[in-house]
Amino acid sequence: MTTQRSSYAHPEALVETEWLAEHLDDDGIRVIESNEDILLYDTGHIPGAVHIDWRSDLQDPLVRDYIGPEQFAELCRAHGITPETTCIFYGDKGNWWATYA
Repeated sequence: MTTQRSSYAHPEALVETEWLAEHLDDDGIRVIESNEDILLYDTGHIPGAVHIDWRSDLQDPLVRDYIGPEQFAELCRAHGITPETTCIFYGDKGNWWATYA
């Protein structure tokens, strides 16, 4: 583990690129890309990654807030995510938007 990674409060929540490359095709792994720039996913992404758009997927257009638990569960199901799925998030801007997702 690198010094930078070990400085996180929960370094066990992070994976290295090598780990992801080894487990990319594993059942139960879902890679999720979420970016500030919504066009980035279409220009290239990790093979098999799904795209969650923080604006259209995570924002409720009527109440101008996050979507509710039922809507979030449906979004997850639509992307093949279950409670047993290990989710790997990444995105642009230092992964800030991926953390938002």
